[in-house]
Amino acid sequence: MSKDQATSARRRWYRGATALAIAGAMGIATGLSTTNAMAQGKTLKIGVIYDLTGPFAAGGSRAGYLGTKYAIDMINERGGVEGYKIVPVYADAQSKTEVAINEAERLLNQEKVDMLMGVFSSAHCVPMAQKVDQAKRFMWANVCVASAVFKDKNLKYVFRPQVHSDQFGQASCTFLKEQAKARFNKDVKDLRVAIIYEDGPYGAGVASGNESQCKADGMNVVLKEGYAATAPDLSPLVTKLKRARPDAILHTGYNPDITLFLRQAKDQGLKWGALIGHGAGYGQFDKLYETFKDDANLIFNVDPVAAQLLNPASLAKGLGDVTNEMVKRYKAEVKADEVPPHLSMGFNQSWIFFTDVLPRAIKKHGGIDAEALRKASLETDIPTGGTIQGYGVKFFPPGHQMAGQNERSSPVVMQYNARDTFIVWPAAIKTKDAVLPLPKGHGYSNQ
Repeated sequence: MSKDQATSARRRWYRGATALAIAGAMGIATGLSTTNAMAQGKTLKIGVIYDLTGPFAAGGSRAGYLGTKYAIDMINERGGVEGYKIVPVYADAQSKTEVAINEAERLLNQEKVDMLMGVFSSAHCVPMAQKVDQAKRFMWANVCVASAVFKDKNLKYVFRPQVHSDQFGQASCTFLKEQAKARFNKDVKDLRVAIIYEDGPYGAGVASGNESQCKADGMNVVLKEGYAATAPDLSPLVTKLKRARPDAILHTGYNPDITLFLRQAKDQGLKWGALIGHGAGYGQFDKLYETFKDDANLIFNVDPVAAQLLNPASLAKGLGDVTNEMVKRYKAEVKADEVPPHLSMGFNQSWIFFTDVLPRAIKKHGGIDAEALRKASLETDIPTGGTIQGYGVKFFPPGHQMAGQNERSSPVVMQYNARDTFIVWPAAIKTKDAVLPLPKGHGYSNQ
């Protein structure tokens, strides 16, 4: 190598080394800048899963999604939680279990969310909860109610403030027991009850609770039968009900199947004294009224209460204002006067997490990882009246048969009439006496 070539090589090396040094310095500076930016703008990334399309959307899932969305929006408008902004990543389960599971895995593994929230269908919730728990990731269930999500599973990282299906079944039977003599003029043992249900985890769970409680109360269960929620024809079931002659029908279904049942019952002349639904499609009364008009009046529905039906004076200070803002946003977006209970479910469970669990996880347990959120959840102790739906929150501990389920949750029995909704049970918070059996002149009355 000549002297000139050596000098040229040294110059190239020097320029390259200098460039690397500058790039390295810039990289360090950029890294520090990014770190500072992250420290100044911390986020909690939440995968929110609901059925935004398919039959479950109109059965209550979209309302649950809107409730969750409003809670997130309102929390962020208040400045987030302990310096964290809530960043939702919404996913549509399309009313299909396999899609729900795939979306959960995508959110956790590709979107890298910190936790999952939402879930309407119990058929989605049961397998999803087990998969999330096995992966030691955190899930907060807002709407699904099947007791099978938790019963004998000993889940560690899944929590649900919502009521569970055993409570649904118990509520409707207890209500009937209290009304048997006064309204049906029958001894409890002579009250004829039929139990019909969609045969997924949700319907089967509620029906099981119906059967055990009604039989324990001494009622005459004249029929118990399930069907596929996607069944195209329920006329054989209607025929069996006509033969059984029930005073009261306890029904758990979604939306298309409820509409199909009511239409075929009318066509075949099936009559009853009381029809008691259990959430899902029965929580969307505006949909039923659009189709059946006054024939839909006086249907009962067992559900966690729609928050706007409660007296704000019975709740913790400020919760009435929170409910009013939730309702205001819903009516502005949906342009409807009827506000379904699923809106309150989606909102309430989210609000509990953001205002009680998350602040404690950050301040006391060091952050937002699954372990911190688990510990903070187990320490939740909200008394009755401390949520917009009235019930308190305390989770069954590890080792309990229902570990992760809220032991203070409770549903109510509501009745629809003239496009209004009234609480008719329990007596302590009822806003109107129940109308039963159906009066003469009603399209389904057996009087």
